Amino acid sequence: MTHVVLESCIRCKYTDCVDVCPVDCFREGPNMLVIDPDECIDCAVCIPECPVNAILPEEDVPTDQLALIQLNADLSRKWPSITKRKTPPADADDWKDKTGKLDQLVR
Repeated sequence: MTHVVLESCIRCKYTDCVDVCPVDCFREGPNMLVIDPDECIDCAVCIPECPVNAILPEEDVPTDQLALIQLNADLSRKWPSITKRKTPPADADDWKDKTGKLDQLVR
């Protein structure tokens, strides 16, 4: 199994998780991070680092977020690796508690 970044990351893109990943499996898009399922070793060290609880094991992804499993896989093939923490977007705190953000995703 792998871990999955959920839609709560969209427009927040906190990168705390990146610093603790031992295998550099995170990929960075314009306004979201994803996990490369081929690289993730299922160690779970990233989960507690996410301030918006946007990372879950694949088997725990809620039904309404199941499409994010494939989305992480697809986008991880296109987006570059991110290995160092960055400053989040200026409006990240405004978006962190919002739901239904999939339409905000920039691919």
